[in-house]
Amino acid sequence: MAVRPVLKMGHPVLRQVAAPVTDFGPALSELLLDMEETMREQRGAGIAAPQIGVSLRVVMFEMKENPRYPDIAPIPFTVLVNPVLTPIGVEQDSGWEGCLSVPGMRGLVPRYRQLHYSGFDRDGRPFEYAVSGFHARVVQHEVDHLDGILYPQRIRDLAHFGFEDALAGQMTPMPD
Repeated sequence: MAVRPVLKMGHPVLRQVAAPVTDFGPALSELLLDMEETMREQRGAGIAAPQIGVSLRVVMFEMKENPRYPDIAPIPFTVLVNPVLTPIGVEQDSGWEGCLSVPGMRGLVPRYRQLHYSGFDRDGRPFEYAVSGFHARVVQHEVDHLDGILYPQRIRDLAHFGFEDALAGQMTPMPD
């Protein structure tokens, strides 16, 4: 188990489409431990395997108390392998996002309000959930990493993208 370096925007691994997981053995277990330790060390809401240099379709996320998101309902710790996302409806909300691979910056990103996701847990057991709000946003953000997409690519107006300290006081939700 080890904290791994988080790749930054511009690294070629972050632009790749990640490969599906085919082996739920010890190598995956080791990867998951490293991802969890790295996510917790960095105080992230989630992390994707490509962010630590492993181009596999694996994400994890969790939301407990977090000063960056004081009004957000908790999200249980979830490991999601080979995810499939299906929007529920067409409604989207814009919300401010950050990313461990884009440190110190925030951007206003549109995401589907409601989402169905399915995939496999750490042991290869299938599961599925229907979620909304911030939970849906986090899942979409993390799964984008598996398709080589970082949140700045989703920003519609670059006037709503910048360094956290420069945006202080400006980061309120905006209607779509």
